[in-house]
Amino acid sequence: MAGQVKTRLMPQLNAEQAAEIHMTLTHRILKLLSDAELCPIQLWCSPDSKHPFFRGCTDKYPLTLHKQLGSDLGERMFHAISDALQTSSNVLLIGCDCPTLTIHDFDSAIHALNGNYDAVIAPAEDGGYVMIGLNQSHSDLFLNMTWGNEHVLNSTLKRAEELSLNVYKTGLQWDVDSFDDLQHFYQM
Repeated sequence: MAGQVKTRLMPQLNAEQAAEIHMTLTHRILKLLSDAELCPIQLWCSPDSKHPFFRGCTDKYPLTLHKQLGSDLGERMFHAISDALQTSSNVLLIGCDCPTLTIHDFDSAIHALNGNYDAVIAPAEDGGYVMIGLNQSHSDLFLNMTWGNEHVLNSTLKRAEELSLNVYKTGLQWDVDSFDDLQHFYQM
């Protein structure tokens, strides 16, 4: 895991420290979700689910492990959502690095998907998003997208409009991508 996660925190942190931040943030979101008992939890792992960290998560939280599949972020997200929708009527895909998401955000997203909305998105301050929810899998929202820039949210919303999806937006969030974000997290 070291050297593969939270790489934008380097060189201020070494690979092991960046991985530790990732694990801390992941534990935070998994605890929040498991305490809320709103829905089944799946943890999508890369490069596979055999890492001791992921195995340890199954001891602490009621979740299932799944291997991420795909050559880029969009393919991995599309696959996870498509797979989860085979057994659920709706899905929330949540980034583990967003410390501002709350149980209320998850609850309102689930209610929106159970109501009149086709999609839910939690916009991030950096122009991306930290959570997306769907009732149906839509490859156009994920494939052939340029990720990791300030246009991701707008591009996704434009694609959702082209698909005639009724989108519910949560409040603005922020995630831990940079060293400044990490300092902000420590001040919470």
